[in-house]
Amino acid sequence: MLKQRLQQKLLQKLSPQQIQLMKLLQLPAVMLEQRVKQEIEENPALEEGSEEADDQERESDDIEFEDVDKDEDIDIDDNEDRQDNEFDISDYLGDDDIPYYKLTSRNTSADDERKDIPYVSGMSFQDFLFSQLGLRKLNDKEYLIASHIIGNIDDAGYLQRDVRALIDDLAFTHNVETDYKEVLSILRLIHEFDPPGVGARDLRECLLLQIERKSLNTEALENAKKLLEKNFKDLTKKHYDKIKKKHGLSDNELKQAIDEILKLNPKPGNSITETGKNVHYIVPDFIVNINNGELELTLNSRNAPELKINPTYADMLEGMAHVKDKTNSRQKEAMMFVKQKLDSAKMFIDAIKQRQNTLIVTMQAILDYQRDYFLSGDETLLKPMILKDIADIVKLDISTISRVANSKYVQTPFGTFLLKTFFSESLQKDSGEEVSTREVKKILQDCIDSEEKKKPLTDEELAEILRNKGYNIARRTVAKYREQLNISVARLRKELV
Repeated sequence: MLKQRLQQKLLQKLSPQQIQLMKLLQLPAVMLEQRVKQEIEENPALEEGSEEADDQERESDDIEFEDVDKDEDIDIDDNEDRQDNEFDISDYLGDDDIPYYKLTSRNTSADDERKDIPYVSGMSFQDFLFSQLGLRKLNDKEYLIASHIIGNIDDAGYLQRDVRALIDDLAFTHNVETDYKEVLSILRLIHEFDPPGVGARDLRECLLLQIERKSLNTEALENAKKLLEKNFKDLTKKHYDKIKKKHGLSDNELKQAIDEILKLNPKPGNSITETGKNVHYIVPDFIVNINNGELELTLNSRNAPELKINPTYADMLEGMAHVKDKTNSRQKEAMMFVKQKLDSAKMFIDAIKQRQNTLIVTMQAILDYQRDYFLSGDETLLKPMILKDIADIVKLDISTISRVANSKYVQTPFGTFLLKTFFSESLQKDSGEEVSTREVKKILQDCIDSEEKKKPLTDEELAEILRNKGYNIARRTVAKYREQLNISVARLRKELV
C-alpha cells in the first residue's frame, strides 16, 4: 500500500561551481588553454583580456567625449547629416575594374634573396610501399592482392594477418578467388621491398630477411643466420652455454654472431614512420628556480589566463533593466539569456582564480616538504610522502590533492618531472629511520648499472646488498621494485663481454 510522508535527509551535494572547479583542477596547462578557448566560443559574455586594461580604455573614451563637449566649433547640424547618411557610395566601389599591372610594382631584382618558409611534406609508410609496388610488373589480380597485403602491414613493418585469413578477406571484400601459394608468392615479392624486413610475420622472420639482404657473406653472418633459424628461442632467453655446446662455437664466435644480430632493426617500419610523427613537448605547470639558496615557485602563464566580462553584455543588461515595458515576453527572454551568460562567465572566472590558488598552495607545500631534494636534486634525499601528508598541510581533501598531482609537470633545475612521482610510500630501516621507496629504487638502479654484465646480480643478491646497507627488504620486494623500474631478470641482463 502506498503512503505519503514527510522525511528530512542530510546529504552532501556538490554545487555546479564545485563541479566545474574539480574538472578544471585536474586539467594540465595545455588542456586548460583549450578549455578556456572552448568556453569563450560558447559564451559571448566572456572574453580574453584584463579588466584593468578595459577600465583604462573606458577612461580614455570618457576624456575624449569631454573634449568634444568643450569644443564650441563643432557644427551639430553637420553631425546630424552624417548620422542620416550612414553609408558612403565610395564604400561600395571596388577596384575590380582596375588592371592588375597598375597595382603591382617591379621593384625586385632577380639577385634579391628570397626567404620563404619551407614546408615539409612527409610520406607515410603505406605510401612508401605503394610507390615501390608501382615499379613491379603485375596484373590486376596480383596488384589487388599486393595492395591488400600492404594495407594489413602495421607501422612497425609487420604483417598483422595470417595468409589464410588474407585469402578469406580477398574473397569476401574484393570477390577475388586465390590460394595459399599465390598469396605467399606476392608476400615474398613484398619482402624484397625497402626497408629490409618489411612484411615479416614475426621477429624471427624479420631478422632473417635483413640478414639475407646483407651483401657480405662473413662467418659471423652465417653463424647469426644459423642461430636465428635453429635456436631463436634459446637466443631470446640467453641460454648461451646451450647454444655454444650445440653448434660448437667459441665465446668470441658467439659474441660476433650476436653483435651482427644486434645491428638489425626489429621494427623496420619505424625508420619511415618516425619522420612523419609529431613531436610531443611537455609543458610544465610549475617552474621551480633556486635563487641564493632559496626556492622560488612560479605558475606557468598558461595556467593564469586573463579573462574578463564582455562590457557590451554588461551594458546591455543594465539597459534592459531600465526598460519600462516589463511585460514583453521577448524582452524577458533576452534579459534572462544575457543574465545567464554573465553569471556563467563570472562563475568560470572565479573557478579559474580558485584553481590558480589551489595549485600554488599545493605545490608550495610539496616544495617545503621536499626542500632538501629540490635544492640538491639527489633522489636519496626524498622523504616518504603520501597524498594525506600534503592534504593535512593545506587543509584540503585528499581527492583535491590527487587532482592537482595528476598529469601536472614541474620544471626544476635538474629536469622536468611528473608531480605524482614525488609521492611514495615509506620504508623503515634497521635503525628505525623511515625512508622513501624511491630512495631504495635509486640504490637498486645504481647496483644494477654497476654490476658485472657477464654475471648479473640476482634478486637474492640484490636483497643481500640492500640488507647490508640497512634496508631490510625481502627478495620478492626487490623483484617488485625491479619490475617497476622496467629491469629484466638477471638471466636476460647477461651479456657476452
